[in-house]
Amino acid sequence: MFSRDRWKEILEVLTTNWFRTVLTAFGVFWGILILIILLSAGKGLENGIRADFGDIATNTMFMWTRSTTKAHMGLPIGRNFNFKTEDVNTLREKFPQLRFISPRNQLGGWGGNNNVVRGLKTGAYNVYGDYPEIIQQEPMAITAGRFINQNDIDNKRKVAVIGLGVKNELYEAGEEILGSYIKIQGVNFMVIGAYKKRSGNGNGEEGQKEIYVPFTAFSQAFNRGNNVGWMAITAKDGFPISDLKMDIVNEMKQVHKVHPDDTRAVGFFDLYEEFNRVESLFGAMSFIGYFVGILVLLSGIIGVSNIMLIVVKERTKEIGIRRALGEDPWSIRKQILLESIFLTIISGMAGIVMGALFIYGVNAILDANGPVDMFLNPSVNLGVVSAALFILIISGLLAGFIPAQSAIRVRPIDALRTE
Repeated sequence: MFSRDRWKEILEVLTTNWFRTVLTAFGVFWGILILIILLSAGKGLENGIRADFGDIATNTMFMWTRSTTKAHMGLPIGRNFNFKTEDVNTLREKFPQLRFISPRNQLGGWGGNNNVVRGLKTGAYNVYGDYPEIIQQEPMAITAGRFINQNDIDNKRKVAVIGLGVKNELYEAGEEILGSYIKIQGVNFMVIGAYKKRSGNGNGEEGQKEIYVPFTAFSQAFNRGNNVGWMAITAKDGFPISDLKMDIVNEMKQVHKVHPDDTRAVGFFDLYEEFNRVESLFGAMSFIGYFVGILVLLSGIIGVSNIMLIVVKERTKEIGIRRALGEDPWSIRKQILLESIFLTIISGMAGIVMGALFIYGVNAILDANGPVDMFLNPSVNLGVVSAALFILIISGLLAGFIPAQSAIRVRPIDALRTE
């Protein structure tokens, strides 16, 4: 392997017909490049979708009420009902597997009428009545002050935590927000904090235009009593919420005297199930990337093997002379194998370099123009590149094995007769 004459011979063989060598190498180059591009594109899509989920607790379900579609226990069809704050304690007692049970209420929205006033400025924002644990289920970075706490709940304090989008629209640049007051549907709330949420599209302006107030103060100020708009329910680690959701729904049906077969009365959304579907999609995309990339790479390897067979055919007389002079068959086999491996690795490394440059260029464009929705930071794991190099070495051996075997089968006397 370290023979200077051997490597000189390899270079001479490969450069004798350089155009044929380039075309042969292009198959391997293109195969490894396609493999890297497919895997990096899949990783970019995966990163973008994961960023959209953010740090939200994925082992979570959301549950709300709708009108009934079946009469039950003397109650009419089409009945409207609400969850109650007492339902939270019921679920805690019945389901110790649950980590968080957050009752929630809501006012307004971005597309509705202006519901928040500060001085001469107004805005339409989502206002949520929440418990402190909601920050564990829907993580956000507190940029000023604090989030609501249990004392706020117990004392029904009219305090609010606003998003940076609300701050930018209702306050002047550099103006102190802590201790100031905003009026939500005519009720004054003191601002005690500001937050910022992470978003996959790098902006997330809508997510920053929300206001959080204590659930008890919300219920008192807006006459909600003990009604609950909906619940965010998170299970403990090791207990998939998907396995518990129907038991939870059935428990709420029983508490609120809803027919067991009424599938519409209690609505729910299983975030854990949706996240697992996305995870399965990532696995399928990765498999497709590997499958297609390896098939393209295999076609290039077959091309290398075919060309090496042609090279052996062209050198039949030379091989016969070397055999007649007593050269060991293993030496000839090794020569052919080294030529095949060298051609495969060089073209494969060129494909890896080009793939790395492609990924670098895409990331540079994304950094310059801002992230694209559902696509973020395409990349390829170093282990994948190492595995690709290993595959190239094995493929080079396989590509050269048949031509090498063909070469040593040539009888010296037959080879010398070849014109």
